[in-house]
Amino acid sequence: MDRRARACDVYIGIPFCTTRCAYCSFSSGEIGDGRLVEPYLAALLHEIEACAEMAREMGLHIRVGYIGGGTPSSLTTPQLDRLLAHVEKHFGALAEFTVEAGRPDTLDAQKLHMIHDHPVTRISINPQTMNDATLARIGRAHTAKQTVEAYELARSIGFDDINMDVIAALPGEDYAMFAHTLAEIRRLCPESLTVHTLAIKRSSRLHEEKYAQAEQDVARMVALGRQTAHDMGMRAYYLYRQKYMAENMENVGYALPGRFCRYNIDNMEETTSILALGAGGISKCVMREEEKILRAPNIANIEQYIGRVDEMIERKRVVFAEKAKKLD
Repeated sequence: MDRRARACDVYIGIPFCTTRCAYCSFSSGEIGDGRLVEPYLAALLHEIEACAEMAREMGLHIRVGYIGGGTPSSLTTPQLDRLLAHVEKHFGALAEFTVEAGRPDTLDAQKLHMIHDHPVTRISINPQTMNDATLARIGRAHTAKQTVEAYELARSIGFDDINMDVIAALPGEDYAMFAHTLAEIRRLCPESLTVHTLAIKRSSRLHEEKYAQAEQDVARMVALGRQTAHDMGMRAYYLYRQKYMAENMENVGYALPGRFCRYNIDNMEETTSILALGAGGISKCVMREEEKILRAPNIANIEQYIGRVDEMIERKRVVFAEKAKKLD
């Protein structure tokens, strides 16, 4: 069996944020008083250890890793340090390892130095917009200035592969405001840029508030995102569409040559198996020869995940056992 068949990525979900964005539909919640964080981490570390052992037993080669959320950097520095050390201990140094440090208000020098001390190869610092009025409107507790400061601090510490996300058609934004965001991104020069289009999902606050999409020249915004990425020397490397997106547009990831996120490509193309750990993760076992994908979902509710983590591990073991037979 060739190495590609044995390749497997690992995704680790942190379902906590400092605040909940108005458009968010992910399986995450505000960190609040933090009472669930330590029990959640204990369950997650247990799942990491068990699934790393399972991967070794089944001959899987863990190639790349991604810690997403929620906001992984909403964990305290010691908590995130413990998680990264556990990943390194059980999965080793990965060829690519992304940590979403998406909220600038969750970052400081101590936390960024700690992340850099681990074998993390790529981080995301996500403004979504560089307009303070919009940030307040959508529920993000940071300013555009804080985004710039966090980015520049990360650069000074030595991060050389930084992604930034922006969203076209945010509430109250017109073309000029989106152009301002892109101009600021261009000035910072990240290695990759993801241009999302606002999608109003049913579980989001915008949907609950019956937000009506205004006329915002969305197609022109998305085109400007593409042109800005091209002007920065980037090229598109993945694209996907979702339901309820403004003007039926798309989300596109752009990157400089050699800076494409391998995890994003694997996830979109569904050509590589993924072990998804944590609440709400959906593991995918790719059976190439049979041309099928087996899935093992983790329960999204945080408290139920904590209480049922051994069941989540067993779900993956059952699904990946079929692949393991083919690898023997």
